[in-house]
Amino acid sequence: MSSSRVPPPKRVRISAAQAQPVSGDVSANIARTVELTGLAADRGAKLVVFPEKFLSGYEPDLIAGDPTKYAFDAHDARLDPIREICRQREIAVVVGAATRSVDGLYISSLVFSRSGEFIEPYHKQYLYSGETRIYRPGTQGAMLEIDGWRLALGICYDSGFPEHARLAATNGAHAYLLSALFSVKTGYHQSRIWFPARAFDNTMYVLMSNHVGTTGGWETCGASAIWNPYGDVVTEASRDCAEVITALIDPAVLADVRERETVLADFNARGDERSGVYAVRRLD
Repeated sequence: MSSSRVPPPKRVRISAAQAQPVSGDVSANIARTVELTGLAADRGAKLVVFPEKFLSGYEPDLIAGDPTKYAFDAHDARLDPIREICRQREIAVVVGAATRSVDGLYISSLVFSRSGEFIEPYHKQYLYSGETRIYRPGTQGAMLEIDGWRLALGICYDSGFPEHARLAATNGAHAYLLSALFSVKTGYHQSRIWFPARAFDNTMYVLMSNHVGTTGGWETCGASAIWNPYGDVVTEASRDCAEVITALIDPAVLADVRERETVLADFNARGDERSGVYAVRRLD
């Protein structure tokens, strides 16, 4: 059995944090990230996920107008408090931010290991509507490894494309972690269709972290949640309050569902498996 098919050895607690970012106030949003990461660690989580572009607020025009101030690179000293809380509490963090490089701006998930190491970020591959005028799409998936679990990353609109989650699953993902912005108008409806489907179709855990309040002109719907591999909600946050939710992801549950629901194995058995381009990063 390949290493990607070996089941995880033990249960791990993961968290989704939701809050309203302060528009353009990077320092305040980093401080909020540190605060909520500490709360997740208090509850025994080994990893916590934050919403899309949380460190600046969604704010496309603000970011495009001053990328140096509102977007990040790997050497940004403003991220040091997040590195420090990861080291102190031995917890990994995935937090949404715009990033900049020589070839342009990206919507990204910044990743910090449990030792505070900055891991290569994941860049959103499926850009939504007006995002294409500012950002470049990412070109590869990202898989995190923690305590034997393989956790694939996605950002919001990525999850609307079944192929994105399926490629993660065929690359050995046990869970699919989404930083998101879902709106009051349509987002709750979308998320309650997409995420149970992504979980059940690929027999993997799914976690979604959403904003609350207003950001970038969007009124958001909260309701961050974690689904089990059968597509059932394990835990769900409120629609309008900042909070942290946690769940144990359990290898016994994963194995049981995959034994009973063989859609992923049958897909692979047909020779339809696609390796794609995946960067795997250890968080231990």
